[in-house]
Amino acid sequence: MFSTTGISQSNQPEQPAIRGVIDAGVQAQLVKDGFSRLEGPVATPDGGLYFSDIDENRTYKLDRDGRISVWRENMRGTNGQYVLPDGRLLCAEGGGKRIVSVAPAGSLMVLADAYGGKPLRQPNDLIPDRRGGVYFTDPAPRPAPDVAPKEPGNVHYIRPGGEVILIDGEIARPNGLTLSLDEKTLYVDDTEGEYVYAFEVQVDGSTKNKRRFVGLHDPEPGSFGPRSRADGMALDSEGRIYVGTASGVQVIDPKGNYLGTIRIPAVARNLAFGGVARRTLYLTTMKALYQIRLLSHGPDGRAK
Repeated sequence: MFSTTGISQSNQPEQPAIRGVIDAGVQAQLVKDGFSRLEGPVATPDGGLYFSDIDENRTYKLDRDGRISVWRENMRGTNGQYVLPDGRLLCAEGGGKRIVSVAPAGSLMVLADAYGGKPLRQPNDLIPDRRGGVYFTDPAPRPAPDVAPKEPGNVHYIRPGGEVILIDGEIARPNGLTLSLDEKTLYVDDTEGEYVYAFEVQVDGSTKNKRRFVGLHDPEPGSFGPRSRADGMALDSEGRIYVGTASGVQVIDPKGNYLGTIRIPAVARNLAFGGVARRTLYLTTMKALYQIRLLSHGPDGRAK
């Protein structure tokens, strides 16, 4: 079991105010460092937080008192996670090449491990809908740690009956994704590009009318040109979208307008609202878990 540190980071750039989101000067607080490759934060109903360490191959739980313990071992490279209302934890197993649900008692069910007769490649992130389906990203594996694969990645949907369909196969490296509050729009970001894409969701879970929703700020050079390093996404109760990028957490309003960037000491990999009243934004970087107190809060009735 670990204890949290609660140390602030003095090397952070000055934080400007973002109206309704964060006050000027607020800084991220270090919860715990010394990890290997963190991902997958998601709030638990009891005020805690799950998060995963891909290299250590385990899922941790941060309880509401600030203690961290190992919740699940041998989680096969779990990246994105989501807690369902019945307590099951949905997991995108990058190493296991599958989407699974894990019951509170530990029993596991495979929801998808193939599409079109071929194994999934490296599931990265997921978001369920109210119909009982699950959207997930499945990018091609990287040939080297910071080299983009030549082939684009896939975005899929698991229908409530278990059928896996293709939503998109043209984004260079689809990574984080989320649904609008009314679930009429699916948002998907691109690690190796500059854009977040939006899709109109249909009644059967399929999508149409893909479009560029917003161009992310402060891109850096990448394998195919400017890249955002966009990773995990979160939504607040007003429908604003939070995107972890190379420059920090970029905040976008529901109309696609850039509102500002929440600055943190390292590249933001994934994020989720949690804590009391869900006004704490938790952020995973490569080696550490951070928290930052916001004016906004997570959406009601859903974990992310």
